[in-house]
Amino acid sequence: MASNSILWQQRLGKQRDWVWRGWQIRYSFFRPPQSSNPTPLLLVHGFGAAIEHWRQNIPVLGEHYAVYALDLLGFGASRKAETTYSASLWAEQIYDFWRTFIREPIVLVGNSIGSLACATAAAEHPEMVAAIALLNLPDVSVRQETIPRPLQPVVSALEEIVGSPLLLKTLLRVLRRPSILRRWVAIAYEDDTAVTDELVEILHAPACDRGAGDAFYSLFKSVRQPQFAPSMKTLLPTLNIPILLVWGRQDRMVPFSLAESFVNLNPRLELVEFNPAGHCPHDECPEQFNTLFLNWLDRRLKQKKGETSDNAIASQLG
Repeated sequence: MASNSILWQQRLGKQRDWVWRGWQIRYSFFRPPQSSNPTPLLLVHGFGAAIEHWRQNIPVLGEHYAVYALDLLGFGASRKAETTYSASLWAEQIYDFWRTFIREPIVLVGNSIGSLACATAAAEHPEMVAAIALLNLPDVSVRQETIPRPLQPVVSALEEIVGSPLLLKTLLRVLRRPSILRRWVAIAYEDDTAVTDELVEILHAPACDRGAGDAFYSLFKSVRQPQFAPSMKTLLPTLNIPILLVWGRQDRMVPFSLAESFVNLNPRLELVEFNPAGHCPHDECPEQFNTLFLNWLDRRLKQKKGETSDNAIASQLG
């Protein structure tokens, strides 16, 4: 047991608890002994995941940058709160964490629903973010566009039936069984060998926490609301920072075709396709992702530093 704890410490960094709005939140930080890169990274997981989902990235990225990782409210080892969830709520969690512990421009890195939270945080608090990396990007506004208007009341009625608290809590008890969970996770990964016992345990443990059923119901109820997240097609053009968008070609959760609709929305957006890869390229293809991301950071942060210097010189000359 002790050796396992040491192993996790080495892979995730130091883990701490933080109280945010009365809720317990878990985070980790990993600082390299020496680094010439002053810009910290903050990693934000996807739906159902936790900081452990970055276990193959933190040690590598942490050789070059200070790395923080955060369990969003409702996930991981953070409080399973019965509340109204939204991308803005998580964006405020990210911002308050930054204001409490970091207080200098950072690079936000998100996967799936974590990408929604990071993009929203970058738009609402531009002073916080130097650059952003998104590992796929759901757009909940597309849901309304894809359901024909006459069918929307029918779909809503069916969701009300399926979304009863008792039924959803029962469903969670079924879905969190390791054998069932393994099959579900396999949908998110193109490479079956990436669905390891370790990964299943990472996703299984939080689903057994106290309050997990209430949080699951709250999340299901919240994500159906139009105000759950802003339209990414509206938000992306407003970001005046380097944007890396990484997408698995075989993503069955958020189809790659959505990535193609984002490409021309912002001239600073760079789309990189991982093929073959599914919904979690950072975990399924960690070596490829780590190399790509570090190279991108090196290029983009140097470019931003050069732009800042040019602006300063222009201001002095002006």
